[in-house]
Amino acid sequence: MSGQAIENLDPPGFSVWLAAARPRTLTAAAAPVMVGLALAQRTGHLRAMLGLMTLLAALLIQIGTNLANDYFDFVAGADTAARLGPLRVTQAGLVEPSTVRNAALGVLGLAALVGCYLVSVGGWPILSIGIVSLAAAIAYTAGPWPLAYNGLGDAFVFVFFGLAAVNGTVFLQTGAATSLSIAASIPIACLVTAILVVNNLRDVDTDARAGKRTLAVQFGQGFARAEYAGLVAIAFLMTPVLAWLGGAMLLLPIAAAPLAFGEIRAICRRTGTELNQSLARTAALHLTYGLLLTLALIL
Repeated sequence: MSGQAIENLDPPGFSVWLAAARPRTLTAAAAPVMVGLALAQRTGHLRAMLGLMTLLAALLIQIGTNLANDYFDFVAGADTAARLGPLRVTQAGLVEPSTVRNAALGVLGLAALVGCYLVSVGGWPILSIGIVSLAAAIAYTAGPWPLAYNGLGDAFVFVFFGLAAVNGTVFLQTGAATSLSIAASIPIACLVTAILVVNNLRDVDTDARAGKRTLAVQFGQGFARAEYAGLVAIAFLMTPVLAWLGGAMLLLPIAAAPLAFGEIRAICRRTGTELNQSLARTAALHLTYGLLLTLALIL
């Protein structure tokens, strides 16, 4: 789309902004908070309003990251007409790039405001997590050394949407992380990272042309498939550890194993747009595991 055409766009409607927010990705932010709150409830220290504010902050950071990714991937040339994944509103010409950029900053600003309340409860550890999380949301695809363009996207997601999200939620509620919360955060981190691995595997060719050096680009599609299998396997191998730390009920997430290992088989043969099925089903696996673990923790 030409620059003149973009300038003449009508103001985007609700459906366009909904697409830009990528609602299907929001479970990646919600699941670790749910697990963290269930861990807190297990200790008898659950505070509902604080929990809701934690969830709101997590969702806002996810949406802000999505919008920033939409804008910066377009500017960097990673999102083009050859894109195989779901709609990106900037690349599709539905919203002016500057509007998407400003929306990303606005949503992350709202996350910061909510974070002020969380900091008032949790103190400097939460302030540190919040500052780094907000900075990383932008640095994921922007700045002089964007994380996703230099093979660090997987580590970013593993840490912030897994370890930090679960244990930060527990810390806010109880004042301390525990061995069980750390153990519980590992499978959540593995499965949310597996979602990104599928995304990077699908986009390996367009990312390579754009200079986006994901691990799939650097080490190849075989590595990405092995990384996916390893992450999923580790998530389920952690289940007996959870049961050892917190009781036999925590074996419940094993019920999601058929879906998990079905996806490991499927990702070995799917290519191109077929991987959008794996993307959706891996997100469903992450949510299912999170819900089962949440249920097991509160029973």
